[in-house]
Amino acid sequence: MSGSDVTRGGVRGARPDREAPTGAATGRRRRRRGRGEQPMVPEAEFSSYYGKPVLNKPTWKPLDIAGYLYLGGLAGGSSLLAAGADLTGRPALARPAKLGAAGAISLSLAALVHDLGRPARFLNMLRVFKPTSPMSVGSWLISAYAPLSMAAAATDVARRYRLVGSAATAGAAVLGTGVVTYTAVLVADTAVPSWHEGYRELPFVFAGSGATAAAGLGLLAAPAGQAGPARRMAVLGAALELGSFRLMKRRMGLSAETYEQGRPRLLLRASEALTAGGAALAVLSGARRDRWLAAAAGAALLTGSAALRFAVFHAGVASAEDPKYTVVPQRERLEARGR
Repeated sequence: MSGSDVTRGGVRGARPDREAPTGAATGRRRRRRGRGEQPMVPEAEFSSYYGKPVLNKPTWKPLDIAGYLYLGGLAGGSSLLAAGADLTGRPALARPAKLGAAGAISLSLAALVHDLGRPARFLNMLRVFKPTSPMSVGSWLISAYAPLSMAAAATDVARRYRLVGSAATAGAAVLGTGVVTYTAVLVADTAVPSWHEGYRELPFVFAGSGATAAAGLGLLAAPAGQAGPARRMAVLGAALELGSFRLMKRRMGLSAETYEQGRPRLLLRASEALTAGGAALAVLSGARRDRWLAAAAGAALLTGSAALRFAVFHAGVASAEDPKYTVVPQRERLEARGR
């Protein structure tokens, strides 16, 4: 064979770069040599450039914003309880519920403004009304609800202008349903995984939590003979809160992990025990007409509702800090769409 017949690596005319076995042939050859193809790329680690998370975690102050979520639920639920107490002729329950609603919404607004830094920033949110923005709708909702709840409380304490007070109580009850739940829509509308993935059930969780908080306040403040609506609200609110939260975690997938780790896990366990125990004590206090049992039930329900809001807040922050809660669900959705 002449030198002209020899090329690099073989006989003239051979094209190793194009005629080398590929695809299935290569796979068969590899399988003959071993048990199968071995991964050539290491398992992905969930990180981002310069060690920073994929999302910017919420910069809200925990005490301000978790307190804002809790107090808004307490206020809205108390307005509903006050309206029911008025309709059924229970003034000793209606008055603390009205005062609780006015006080809670005032403190809720104070917590929000404190987190914003100055009152002008809250007023700036009222310059326009944008129905597609939960923040815009919520700002206008609170601005309409707060004066009504305060008017209902003031007329009840003064025992004057009863028609105005009745109208204010009814208006606060109608808007109170939105005040209880809109904060759930607000946080679920963000990109924070442990909030956003629970957007279906979170409003029901917050509605139940607001109801248990309002019932707790009623049980603490009203005599046992007039606390019937508060006891019923405690049982229904606890069932709604606990049931909706379990359903939410089951549907959330990976993002539910943050509710079972660290501080959120401890807060949730405390919340579940206090809420379930408070509802049981509320029923027992009605059967025995025991004022101390009712007070214990009220304290447990108020504390359990607060623990839930703080757990939701801290779980959301934890999910924003870890890239896997953002990356993995996105990949799963893309794969499902491709199939």
